[in-house]
Amino acid sequence: MAEKTVKPTEEKLKPKLFSVMKTYSKEQFVKDVIAGIIVAIIALPLSIALALASGVGPEQGLYTAIIAGFIVSFMGGSRVQIAGPTAAFATTVAGIVAAEGMDGLAISAIMAGIILIVMGFCRFGVLIKYIPGTITTGFTFGIAVTILLGQVKDFLGLTFKNKPIETIDKVKEIVNCIDTINWMALLIGVVSLAILIFWPKKLEKIPASLIAVIVCSAIVKLSGIKVNTIGDLYHISNALPKPAMPEVTFARVRALVPNAFTIAVLAAVESLLSCVVADGMVGSKHRSNMELVAQGAANIGSAFFGGIPATGAIARTAANVKNGGRTPISGMVHSVVLVIILVVLMPYASLIPMPTIAAILFVVAYNMSGWRNIRNTVKTAPKSDIAVLFVTLILTVVFDLVVAIGVGMVMAALLFMKRMADVTEAHAWVDVDDEDTDPDNILLKKIPQNTRVFEINGPMFFAASDKYKYVLSDKNIDVLCIRMRNVPAIDSTGVEALMRIVKRCDRHNVSVVFSHVNEQPMKAMTKAGFVEKVGRENFCDHIDTALLRAEAIENEIAAKRA
Repeated sequence: MAEKTVKPTEEKLKPKLFSVMKTYSKEQFVKDVIAGIIVAIIALPLSIALALASGVGPEQGLYTAIIAGFIVSFMGGSRVQIAGPTAAFATTVAGIVAAEGMDGLAISAIMAGIILIVMGFCRFGVLIKYIPGTITTGFTFGIAVTILLGQVKDFLGLTFKNKPIETIDKVKEIVNCIDTINWMALLIGVVSLAILIFWPKKLEKIPASLIAVIVCSAIVKLSGIKVNTIGDLYHISNALPKPAMPEVTFARVRALVPNAFTIAVLAAVESLLSCVVADGMVGSKHRSNMELVAQGAANIGSAFFGGIPATGAIARTAANVKNGGRTPISGMVHSVVLVIILVVLMPYASLIPMPTIAAILFVVAYNMSGWRNIRNTVKTAPKSDIAVLFVTLILTVVFDLVVAIGVGMVMAALLFMKRMADVTEAHAWVDVDDEDTDPDNILLKKIPQNTRVFEINGPMFFAASDKYKYVLSDKNIDVLCIRMRNVPAIDSTGVEALMRIVKRCDRHNVSVVFSHVNEQPMKAMTKAGFVEKVGRENFCDHIDTALLRAEAIENEIAAKRA
């Protein structure tokens, strides 16, 4: 009997909002409103902090959260995605603003939005998987480092003699000006950090960042200590965002193309990663191409109304889900609440101490750094993956994302090709009369009743990682036998894909047996601790021994049931 190939249905280019409203209820509306209000309260201090880290005024952060947040919720491909300014953009935006001004940033964001819309309509959402996880991890950690270093000045209350833009220049300026430290600013920074770290989890619905802002603003105001506040350095406006068209010339557009591609790639990667995380939390499936179109429209809208580039915010999306948000209505409520906050409370933002903003961004940088992923990669991944990760990380800090992603992709491709060349072999085929020349054809084997055999052909690497999610299509079995005789090589993403399959099998009480794992995959799986997790007894050298092992497991299960 021929094996059927299950193909996923083609993804609709339709906003998720229009799909979920068919079964919308009053009860869910109440939950969405509550979740939207809570997410708006969380987004308030973060939007201001990220705007300042991006080199723009505090109101620009709220403009972004309001405009981009509403558009992504209305048009997006996810049920629960919350969009707005994120830490991933901070250093890139700051560099563009310093070199090209707000007009240059607006033009870059508009071009990035157009690129994202084209990507969505061309159904490029699936192509994001071709960016290896090591590159994403590397530049994410690099961005976290640049954010942290960029906030040392305000945390310590230093007085800079120059206005450095590049991260390395900021480090030099910190060292040169360390004698100008303001001990009162450091005290406020430490108090803010303590609140952010030790705020009780029982009260997590009240964001620690908001408490830090209120407490430290009150301390500075009432004590009269000399610490820079937002009002000392920036003009605060509570005016609603107004449309403004930047001055566009062909020469300027051509010069800003690299910045536009950087914003587009970063927005696509960050947003789709956030969608994947959200899918796991709510048991849904996002529409990646529609999400790209929405992100494009959001960045164009944000730029026209004086905002900065936006993308899906993983932390705010997770908070939305945890507080009951299950439809795009919660994201739209979040934007409406931020409009009210902008008009009513924005003047009070002038009281927020700069060391408190720095402390908030320290925590943001720590949370986004993904240092645990780096630690695990160093311990378990092949040396080539580790090299790509650290090259991307270092180039992000020393240069910028354009250089880091470009070099990282080329390096990953070259190392992958070398890996494939190392395991490639040539075989001579013998012409025989028998119609089936393979004595190990699974159709000639006797498979135990409650066992299913799945054969993987070809290398398991980052671009093919999503092809294995349909392995456990039948959950009413006892044993899944995975045959890997035609898998010449595997990378860390491939091992992670197998790990997800095993975890899924564990949840359904299905045992996993591997057959004929080749030398390179076996080494990678052993180094990652995968072999120990599955059990060495479940790795068989041939399909015959694997089927005998499966039969033994079935007999054990039958005996227990009896």
